Amino acid sequence: MNFENIHNYYEKLVLERMHDALIEQQGITNEDLLEDVACVALNRLPTRYVRHDVDTAFFMSDEERQHMAIQVIAAVDAALEYVRQNGDIHEVI
Repeated sequence: MNFENIHNYYEKLVLERMHDALIEQQGITNEDLLEDVACVALNRLPTRYVRHDVDTAFFMSDEERQHMAIQVIAAVDAALEYVRQNGDIHEVI
């Protein structure tokens, strides 16, 4: 059995939010910090495992998509604040 196609749908959403808000808008380039933020943000979100992003997005309602976007924004913002306050968190995760 091959499970390589299975992933958490929130991963893509978190990475897109981080790229737009942290890398592009705030100019954050520290890879360790960004990786820590991604881990903390994903741990704050529910899991939603999928095989195909396109199929998942197609079957979601606009309300569900909007709710997920709001959750991702809050999780990334809170994760950035947490990582900044706690420094190196490799042992926490």
